Amino acid sequence: MLDVFRSIPTQMDYKGQKLAEQIFQGVILVSAAIGFIYGYITEQFGWTVCIVMAGFALSCLLTLPPWPMYRRNPLKWLPVQESGTEDKKPADRKPKRHSKS
Repeated sequence: MLDVFRSIPTQMDYKGQKLAEQIFQGVILVSAAIGFIYGYITEQFGWTVCIVMAGFALSCLLTLPPWPMYRRNPLKWLPVQESGTEDKKPADRKPKRHSKS
């Protein structure tokens, strides 16, 4: 049973995060405008709040799960290097010089 949950991808790449943010802001903005106009016409602030909350729920449904459209550009990691830190000793490093203020 746990293997089913572990097989679900949970990551999003950077371009996917940007797309999710744009979708979230767009849906919130459109629902706020529609809610304000409809609430103004009907003179009911409750309708404005309901429409904005529905837009928020829709934007959460569209952007919070890591849908495949948010995982199209995976990061290419560098291969692991065997000996990279053993060559330099701490004494070989130059001390940092602080500028005078």
